[in-house]
Amino acid sequence: MKKISIKKVGVILRPSTPELKSTFFKLEKIFNKHDIEVHIDSISGGMIDVMGMEFEYLCKQCDILVTLGGDGTLISTARRSLNYDIPVLGVYAGNLGFLADVGMDELEEFVNNMLKKHCRIDERSVLEATIIKNGEEITLYAFNDIVLTRPSISNMISIETLVDGKAFNTYYGDGVIVSTPTGSTAYNLSAGGPVLFPLAQVFTLTPICPHSLTQRPVVLPGEFSIEMKTPTNPALIIVDGQDMHELDIGESVHIKLATKRAKLIHREEFNYFDVLKEKLGWGE
Repeated sequence: MKKISIKKVGVILRPSTPELKSTFFKLEKIFNKHDIEVHIDSISGGMIDVMGMEFEYLCKQCDILVTLGGDGTLISTARRSLNYDIPVLGVYAGNLGFLADVGMDELEEFVNNMLKKHCRIDERSVLEATIIKNGEEITLYAFNDIVLTRPSISNMISIETLVDGKAFNTYYGDGVIVSTPTGSTAYNLSAGGPVLFPLAQVFTLTPICPHSLTQRPVVLPGEFSIEMKTPTNPALIIVDGQDMHELDIGESVHIKLATKRAKLIHREEFNYFDVLKEKLGWGE
């Protein structure tokens, strides 16, 4: 990996988990031993009564971000920090995740190795979505997936989809998942979509409970862009299961891979297939 000069790290904690206070101080002590300053974002700091700084300022001031929690915390942080081009290290507080793969008991050794360049930075594709509402452009980023779904459980939804401006398909059912390779093991997998290697430059369209059995998941090259619109019904757009936006009748959302990619710091020996086997029970 190329050398990272680390003098300051920014820490983001899993929300609504004040019991992480003692773990944060352990993490701080480990980095301080290497003369690395530790800062915390203001929301996390407020949760554990520690002075913090605004997230945007944290991204500008620090060399890397460290999330303490699980995959959800890392996903939110990677998405929000995308424009700052800052690597993110996920430390899990609980069980091993698909993304957060360093535990607190391993952190001291990991920091030693990281400072000796014995780690790696993986670049993961991120989805960029643009919605035009009332003449104003809203840009959203998704690390895992963007889901278009029905706002009411009583009705199915019709979603017209164009690829590079050409008519491609009309999905009729509960909705569609547009997933990154990283997100392929999340909602996409449970809806019958394919598992993709996380560093691939592609994305998938996976129908949710389609009305027609001929509708199947599709993998598209990363240079393609899609437009999705709902001419007869409103829709909900759900980003990474964390943010929600409304799409009114006749409005459309344009989705493509973002030019920037999220940077995740991993152990040098991190093996995606080992994680798959452990998390999904493959080969048992």
